[in-house]
Amino acid sequence: MTPEEQLDLLMRGTAKVLNPSELLERLKSGRPLRVKLGVDPTAPDIHLGHTVAIEKLRQFQMLGHQAVLIIGDFTATIGDPTGRSVTRPPLTRDEVLANAETYTEQAFKILDKEKTEIVYNGDWFRKMTYEEVLKLNARVTMQQILAREDFRSRIDSGKEVRLHEMQYPVMQGWDSVMVKSDVELGGTDQLFNILVGRDLQREEGMQPQIAMVLPLLEGLDGTRKMSKSYGNYVGVSEPAETMFGKLMSASDELMDRYYTVLLGESRDEALHPMEAKKLLAWKITARYHSSDDADAARADWETRFSKRDLAAADLPEVSIAALPDELNYMSLVAHLFETVFDLKKSNGVLRKEHFTPGAIQLDGEKIVDPFALPVLHPGAVLRLSKKHAVRFAA
Repeated sequence: MTPEEQLDLLMRGTAKVLNPSELLERLKSGRPLRVKLGVDPTAPDIHLGHTVAIEKLRQFQMLGHQAVLIIGDFTATIGDPTGRSVTRPPLTRDEVLANAETYTEQAFKILDKEKTEIVYNGDWFRKMTYEEVLKLNARVTMQQILAREDFRSRIDSGKEVRLHEMQYPVMQGWDSVMVKSDVELGGTDQLFNILVGRDLQREEGMQPQIAMVLPLLEGLDGTRKMSKSYGNYVGVSEPAETMFGKLMSASDELMDRYYTVLLGESRDEALHPMEAKKLLAWKITARYHSSDDADAARADWETRFSKRDLAAADLPEVSIAALPDELNYMSLVAHLFETVFDLKKSNGVLRKEHFTPGAIQLDGEKIVDPFALPVLHPGAVLRLSKKHAVRFAA
């Protein structure tokens, strides 16, 4: 691809690039660019929201540039304060390294591991003397740090900001110096930290990195950012059937967004929206599992929801004997949502969103009285919602 064609591809799905003309000039140089993505493995699992930057790194990699994945084994013990209203609880290095193992395993479902440079920022931060830390801090003013909206809002609301948190942008910026990055990727909430890296590189006599910030991915609800705490996420390590089914619940507008941000392509307008959504779900499922798994997940989804044939579907099995005694339908459904699908739902939500619309069905019969006592038998299928159903066993 020509530099101009590369730029056009790389700009797709971005929120802001500082700046495109600089990036074009570096692409014209003909040398592979060093493209940095720093990750703090504060949890073992990642969801599709985390993969937006990894997908962009993959694009650079496919164009022949050098992907540099920084594992924040040092910074993760502090915790990125970005967007936080309270101080993160500290992690031990052993916890971080354990998380890093599964995090990178999932990241390499996207990236070419053999062509990815992996570095740990503890390799340089743990060697710094206190004098070197003070000299590094002297390069950044308190006014710069307090200009960060999340710090300022916490202080204005009377919430504490710990001094170690204020070090985080400086450390992330120093990472850019150490790996000599040409481009740094991050979410829109990372722009401040990336600009600190530009400043530090400039002071070191280096060509400052280009900031390429990517949008925070909306979750399946279409409004809030994807997050496990909101229950609107699609986990990278989730079973293929679960992943496919969750993606099929996305709205048509969100489908277009996911095509652009997660796949780097546009939806085929010639396809019916339902077929386009199935293709999106298939492609994402195949990426994190396999084509065969994606085929099976699609077939299972169509059996459940297109053909409405739950009796033939592959459903989670629940032992009748293991159920608590004296459950009515309301308490049974709440129990199943929590124990089988890890979803806590109040009685009010269950009544409004499940019982009243007629979503709760036992072997196809709608349950209208939430406080009736269920009569269950092995092989019976209880439908909880459009996306959730279980089969009972002895």
